[in-house]
Amino acid sequence: MSTDPAPRLTRTDIARRAALDLPDGGTVNLGIGIPALCSELLPDGVELRYQAENGILGFSEMHTKLDGDPNIMDAGGAFPKLVPGMAFFDSVESFGLIRGGHIDVTVLGGLQVSGKGDLANWMIPKRGIGSIGGGMDLAANAKRVIVAMEHTTRDNKPKIVNECTFPLTAPECVDEIITDVAVIKVESGRLVLVEAAPGWSPEDVQALTEPELSVSDAFTEIRSA
Repeated sequence: MSTDPAPRLTRTDIARRAALDLPDGGTVNLGIGIPALCSELLPDGVELRYQAENGILGFSEMHTKLDGDPNIMDAGGAFPKLVPGMAFFDSVESFGLIRGGHIDVTVLGGLQVSGKGDLANWMIPKRGIGSIGGGMDLAANAKRVIVAMEHTTRDNKPKIVNECTFPLTAPECVDEIITDVAVIKVESGRLVLVEAAPGWSPEDVQALTEPELSVSDAFTEIRSA
């Protein structure tokens, strides 16, 4: 039986909150899963240029799987709509774009985030397999890294931990963590709780988080708009 004080946010809710922190006019890379949902949940008036590791820049909307062109896919297998100014290039140039620091924000999923902002999101050791894709390059080189994930594992163990026990994607790279119960900023090697889901207190969030949380003076309920 759940001991949660109130319902947690849905995956769509997590993505909607993450979308609020994407800069109008920015160049953004979205990871697979919850992050990919952000493209459908942008606030009114916000326009972005999306970049995909396999060599696409400038798309903003997706086709459904039934309507998409199988020859035009992003790194997650979705089908971008063609728009004027959209560019295609090889993966060498694509990773040069990432490594050159030209991605304003990347939103990535997470398996673990440490108290100092280390990210592990590509391998679960007991399974013995993983899929790194462009995660390491994005985490290390994007101007801002947002992790969008559930706050705990399926058996309710913290995913925000003192030290990551899974192989790292990149050290001290995370700027913000958005989960189904909280929004947490990583500031100077400490975690600052700035928002919590409706019905959740800072103490409730702390009970599911290994590192000690500082509570922002502006602490509030998670924004939806």
